[in-house]
Amino acid sequence: MGIKDYQRDFIEFAIKNEVLKFGEFTLKSGRISPYFLNAGLFNTGASLSKIGKFYAAAVNDSGIEHDIIFGPAYKGVPLACTTVIALAEAPYNKDTPYCFNRKEKKDHGEGGTIVGSPLKGKVLVIDDVITAGTAIRESVQIIEDCKAQLAGVLVAVDRQETGKNGDMSAIQEVERDFGVPVKAIVTMSHIMEYMEEQGTYGAHLAQMRTYREKYGV
Repeated sequence: MGIKDYQRDFIEFAIKNEVLKFGEFTLKSGRISPYFLNAGLFNTGASLSKIGKFYAAAVNDSGIEHDIIFGPAYKGVPLACTTVIALAEAPYNKDTPYCFNRKEKKDHGEGGTIVGSPLKGKVLVIDDVITAGTAIRESVQIIEDCKAQLAGVLVAVDRQETGKNGDMSAIQEVERDFGVPVKAIVTMSHIMEYMEEQGTYGAHLAQMRTYREKYGV
């Protein structure tokens, strides 16, 4: 699949805001990555509004049927909020319920761990990345505890690289373990395709290719 307009726009926006950087970055796994995307840097009103539009485009593109959007605490909370705001506006005009979880259970007021709409039906989880899949497993537990069904997961970027043990990526492991699609606004392949189109990323693109040969799925 070639790169789509909204994906190209997302990459340009991420580079401009220094959310996507090229160079040398040490990951938690110890690997030296030639690029890094830190979605936590979408940290102003304007950038959060924009990222919501990219997530909404990816939700629409994914074809994942869902009744509600769930944002896992903490990073997923603003992402879920901005996504449903964007979905409510043109061209989608789709008023979608959303909720998120508290990390701490409240014992006063309305109580419970879910804030927002009731967590029921088919649930689309929105988060920034899947690295080890731990956060998604926690979300699945919350969804199952509420007798709802996981419909799929949407993240900002799929690094398309193998996990610590074996030949599958963390995203592929989640797809295998839960039998649902995991989609991303962009993948490593999209980023490389964008770099090729621009023709100005010679050395960085060469590093990306080397990295993909070594760790790619």
